[in-house]
Amino acid sequence: MGYPETFEGFMIEDQSQGPEFKRHTFKPKTFGDYDVDIKIECCGVCGSDVHTITGGWGAVPLPICVGHEIVGHAVKIGSKVKTVSPGDRVGVGAQVWSCLECAQCNNNNEQYCAHQVDTYGARYPAEADPDETITQGGFSSHIRVHEYSVFPIPDAIPSHLAAPMLCAGLTTWSPLVRAGVGRGQKVAVVGFGGLGHFAVLWASALGAEVTVISHSPAKKDDALKMGARNFVISNHAGWAAPYAYAFDFVLNTADMTHTFDISEYLSLCNINATFHQVGVPDEPLPVMSPVMFMRNGSSIGASHIGSRFECLAMLKLAAEKKLFPMVETIRMSEEGCKEAVGRVLKNKVRYRFTLTDFDEAFKSRA
Repeated sequence: MGYPETFEGFMIEDQSQGPEFKRHTFKPKTFGDYDVDIKIECCGVCGSDVHTITGGWGAVPLPICVGHEIVGHAVKIGSKVKTVSPGDRVGVGAQVWSCLECAQCNNNNEQYCAHQVDTYGARYPAEADPDETITQGGFSSHIRVHEYSVFPIPDAIPSHLAAPMLCAGLTTWSPLVRAGVGRGQKVAVVGFGGLGHFAVLWASALGAEVTVISHSPAKKDDALKMGARNFVISNHAGWAAPYAYAFDFVLNTADMTHTFDISEYLSLCNINATFHQVGVPDEPLPVMSPVMFMRNGSSIGASHIGSRFECLAMLKLAAEKKLFPMVETIRMSEEGCKEAVGRVLKNKVRYRFTLTDFDEAFKSRA
């Protein structure tokens, strides 16, 4: 491997084969004035990686290197980069580029830029890369990213704990702060997994009274440990009735919403409150009637990751208050990738995985 012309990663060649990883070299985008090359130290394993690998979210360009919860050290910076220096410990989430010129980008909403580029499986526009390269993610030796999508990691946060914050953490932080969640409010978090346990951590830190709604009674102790005040088991008929109008914000982190009785979850909403989606199922949601929303003026919303401004605020709060997720680590290798993705697929993780030991996996890298 000859850095920086090529990088190396563990990649999926065929979505029909499940999490079978093979080592490949690949060429990153053309290096630009605002680009940062990062030597990866560790990478979180996200549900999005599973949906991509299995084809649940559709076909992707193959082979593909997933991973968008990346922490490493900057090793090369472009001539116009101002926010990163070589040697800095930095992170990258689920986005590597946006135009930085449109109304969305100029209003701290670059994740909604019409031209934004995902960390893997997306094609750069010609204005960003004359070769229009397909992006590859963090199960790799290095990654090349526009400086705006590169975040300094506070010293107080260990790398393996910071990594999952860059997607799962930000994906739950953004809707909570945009909803103005804080003291005096009651928040329900649906699902207590990789996303849900972050949502509980953040919402309680923001001052809200948090209730977890889960099918899994065994998760109660962990939910309370992360800051939940209450734990509701939703695996029996009539579970929602005692909680009608009870919550100012309902954050759904589950990716099985297509199996829900949506009317039950809408009934949890206080007047004009929102049932907000951050978990994305493989299947469409069930048919809904406007009448379902009229009982309490509720609505359904959704959001996509978060902005740079929000990510920096999240990391600052996490560092100051020592707000850390529950993370298991697995050594980076073909076998490690397969184990981690396979266990996320089977929901056998407590509650995020971070792949580590990248120096051992990529011994020849510069």
